[in-house]
Amino acid sequence: MIDQFFHLLGYPFVQNAIAAGAVIAIVSGLVSRFVVARNMAFAVHALAELGFTGSAGAILVGASPLAGLLAGTIVTALFIGALGVRVRERDAVVGVVMAFGLGLGVLFLTLYQAYGTQAYAILFGTITGVSHGDVVLLVVLGLVTLVALATVYRPLTFATVDPEVAEARGVPVRRLGIVFLLILAVAVAEAVQVVGVLLILTLLIAPGASAERLTARPGRAALASVLVALLSVLGGIALALLTNLPASVFVTSLSFACYLGARFVAGPRFVGGGRTGARTAAGDTLRA
Repeated sequence: MIDQFFHLLGYPFVQNAIAAGAVIAIVSGLVSRFVVARNMAFAVHALAELGFTGSAGAILVGASPLAGLLAGTIVTALFIGALGVRVRERDAVVGVVMAFGLGLGVLFLTLYQAYGTQAYAILFGTITGVSHGDVVLLVVLGLVTLVALATVYRPLTFATVDPEVAEARGVPVRRLGIVFLLILAVAVAEAVQVVGVLLILTLLIAPGASAERLTARPGRAALASVLVALLSVLGGIALALLTNLPASVFVTSLSFACYLGARFVAGPRFVGGGRTGARTAAGDTLRA
């Protein structure tokens, strides 16, 4: 089986899948920690669903599904950010925007006369089908996302852990929320290539949730989240190649196993101390 895997590594489509998977895992892992800390699981789901709407619309007009996916997530992020990014209003806004977007998606698929193979592939992920051009695009998007996240990392950490105090100290909490939504939109568009729209939560929730159980230190949590994402994505691709089953099946299973393992390792000692530790760590980060 190991010999078979190394033999497969010689094929360009396998090399493309591994390269794309590594980029997606790094971006997803770093973004996931903030998604969990900011309670934005519902927003991730909405961005993915409306990204699918964008893909369906792009296919209808003969454009690239990936470009449509990216456009759909970015437009959705701007709508959510403009209408409300605070916790008390965000879920309602996300629900309204998502319902409207899904209605448009149904319309686009209905108007498309041919069989929407490309659109349906977006639902379940096609990591082993990415081209060299797709890899280059994913690398560019990944670099842009990482640079943007690094630029706002310190104030975003403060605004995430204690938004009221951050706002009182002059941190632009609302603008940071919109910026993070745009970063999240690009991360969602990338992660869909691995697990598809229907399973997007596994890459943008599980790594961050696992890391949160292991440590309250922001830097260590980010590293742990990236490692979980890399293990899940690259391990899932390897198992998919060896078994000829969809990679999303193994990616979701590995990420779930990592989360269960993190809960078992952390145990009851972590319960109740995560938020306090995170606030202390965030304060240390800002004073550094």
